[in-house]
Amino acid sequence: MSQISTAVAKRDSGPSAMVQQYKGDLAQVMPQHVRPDVFVRVAIGALRRDKDLAEAATASPATLMSALMTAARLGLEPGSEQFYLVPRKRKGVPEVQGIVGYQGIVEMIYNAGAAQSVVVEVVRAADHFVWRPGAMERPEHTADWFGDRGDLVGVYAYAVMQGGATSKVVVLNRQHIAAAKAKSDGVRSPYSPWNTNEEAMWLKTAARRLGKWVPTSAEKYSVTIERAEPGASVPVGVLDEADPLPPVDEDTGEVIEGEIVPDGADR
Repeated sequence: MSQISTAVAKRDSGPSAMVQQYKGDLAQVMPQHVRPDVFVRVAIGALRRDKDLAEAATASPATLMSALMTAARLGLEPGSEQFYLVPRKRKGVPEVQGIVGYQGIVEMIYNAGAAQSVVVEVVRAADHFVWRPGAMERPEHTADWFGDRGDLVGVYAYAVMQGGATSKVVVLNRQHIAAAKAKSDGVRSPYSPWNTNEEAMWLKTAARRLGKWVPTSAEKYSVTIERAEPGASVPVGVLDEADPLPPVDEDTGEVIEGEIVPDGADR
């Protein structure tokens, strides 16, 4: 068999082929606004771009499918800052870890329809930042966006609701972030976003805390309205309890081990 034929055979029997094979299963749990063909194409693209991710997926296909199933149910783009696909090793065995990113959390807040805008920003040492809980509705934050702003010192998040009110304001310092990072199961992986994109993980930690105070939804609010019976009231940001979200760690955003085991995978 030629080198080209061998490469094609590997491609057709590797993790990309498995993702295509399970397209129907993924489609069954996706929110209505997500297109299965696009989701699968994006997932396969992530595998082809990242050799280490592909190797981890080949070694542990069950962890890849568990991560993709979570991304599908949340309606988030796999292999992006909405939903990271991280290769790592557990007890020396390569596997894939799914991590919800801050852009994914913000997307789910907008999906719920209760917020008109979401603000998630880091604060650096040279910035001017003032926050007096109870005396201020929102933090005051100014920065020299084109100068040296210094090291990361904090992060904050809040939402402006549809009626104009401000949600609870989340403000976290370096110690809060360090505590969240310490809980991360995959932080030792060199591919962890904690090591490749630290600022994004500060933003994610604040957005995740905000998500406890404002409605979030995998399904777009407009789709929820379309599904409702004529004249029925539609609770903003409330998910259908018959289709609960998969388990995700509240502080780290990491996917808790799933139960999907593709055919032929080690048990």
